[in-house]
Amino acid sequence: MTAIRLSVIAGVASVLVAMPALAQGPALQASPGWSRALPPGPDTRVKITAEYARMVGRDAYFWAWPMVNIYNRRLHFAQVKETARSGPLMQAPLNRLAMLTDYVEPEERSIACPNQDVVYGIGSLALDISPVVIQVPDFGDRFWVYQTVDLRTDSFVQLGKMYGTTPGFYLLVGPNWHGEVPPGITKVFRSPSNTGLMAPRIFQDDTAQDKRAIQSVLPSIVMYPLAEFDGKEKTIDWTKLPAAPPPPPSETETRWVFPEKFVDELPLVLADAPPLPGEEARYAQVLAVLTAARNDPKLKQAMSEGAAEADEKLVTPLFHFRNYGQQLPHNWSTISNESAFGTDYFTRTAVAKSNIMVNSPNETKYFYQDLDSTGARLNSANRYTVTFPKDGTPAVNGFWSLSIYNEHHFFVANPINRFSVGTKNKDLKLNPDGSLTIYVQPEAPSDPGQRANWLPAPKGEISLYVRAYWPRAEVMQGAWTPPPVQKAN
Repeated sequence: MTAIRLSVIAGVASVLVAMPALAQGPALQASPGWSRALPPGPDTRVKITAEYARMVGRDAYFWAWPMVNIYNRRLHFAQVKETARSGPLMQAPLNRLAMLTDYVEPEERSIACPNQDVVYGIGSLALDISPVVIQVPDFGDRFWVYQTVDLRTDSFVQLGKMYGTTPGFYLLVGPNWHGEVPPGITKVFRSPSNTGLMAPRIFQDDTAQDKRAIQSVLPSIVMYPLAEFDGKEKTIDWTKLPAAPPPPPSETETRWVFPEKFVDELPLVLADAPPLPGEEARYAQVLAVLTAARNDPKLKQAMSEGAAEADEKLVTPLFHFRNYGQQLPHNWSTISNESAFGTDYFTRTAVAKSNIMVNSPNETKYFYQDLDSTGARLNSANRYTVTFPKDGTPAVNGFWSLSIYNEHHFFVANPINRFSVGTKNKDLKLNPDGSLTIYVQPEAPSDPGQRANWLPAPKGEISLYVRAYWPRAEVMQGAWTPPPVQKAN
């Protein structure tokens, strides 16, 4: 608590005057009487009520939900002893990653809203244990990006084709690391927290030739502790990983945040995520109640009840795309601060709940859809069309795709093993006027031309999702938005 109070005393004035302008209003200025807030509260000697503890638990659960999510993923990977294939996914010990060698399989349930446009990798960062080295091979003309986020799901690394990244070795370090950078390291990226996730994405088109060609670069995508760095490229044959027990089958995303465990986990999470400027009082309030709850089971229970209420009434509804985001024409929505959420707690938690691990806006622009053009919920009981006008697909330097998910934001196996259409597809058929119509329906269209553009719909409620990787200005700045989803029957 002392460190937090000192931080407030030393920095509150400069923090307030430096705060950026709000999206819809003037910049916040330091209060004329800001010094009256010192010494900072709360007074930890004061008795508090259960209702107050419940309120604090409810509030903290909402804004800390993404951090607890990433933290518990780290605890999961801490149990992994060797890099292996685990059912439809892969796993690796802390500070190492594992790569798939093809598109993700539809049975994956670890991260909602996967895409079938890239070959994925995943690795959990524990930078308090060791800095890590990331290898970047020569990808040639192939699109790639290494997404790397901290405990808050904010990006702190810029590695990808859009950055002009050169092949080499890159070092990721924690906030308190002050060691010597060895010769041969191209660049150092410092994380604001010790915990994070690394997720390479390497584009692959939907042809047998490219699925063979990509195999030449995948073995050189490697992450390992700094102590193993010798300046030489390391390779791993990802096709020969041992098999580990698969996760239990599930319809929904693996659960990573539990209200009943929240009070015990939160102190550890906050210790790894120092307050952002302006968050000092928020942290002090939560930590004071946690201290009281440690010695009073009734207060701990009240905090847990507040967390459970927030989970049900605040967090769970944000799984649905229609409940958040910037509202666009034809019922599409988007966000503009992905992986740079700052203190936008609402959007950070909404994204973490519905489709965690989004790239930075200049890396990928996302568009979400739960509704058709009339505002009715998308459902496979109907047939739909999405028609991009001539030269009207997303303007990108990388690639674009339109993906389809079931009610749980996952793929469901279908006869043609297709879950997205876009740049990767080489057989899409244009209409006579140059437009492109995608047919979203459960059964294959009878017309052969339409069948080439078929996006199979899983049973029940569905969602559509446009990705524009390495978007151009018109997509980034909102001049382009997706066309309507028209009901065809």
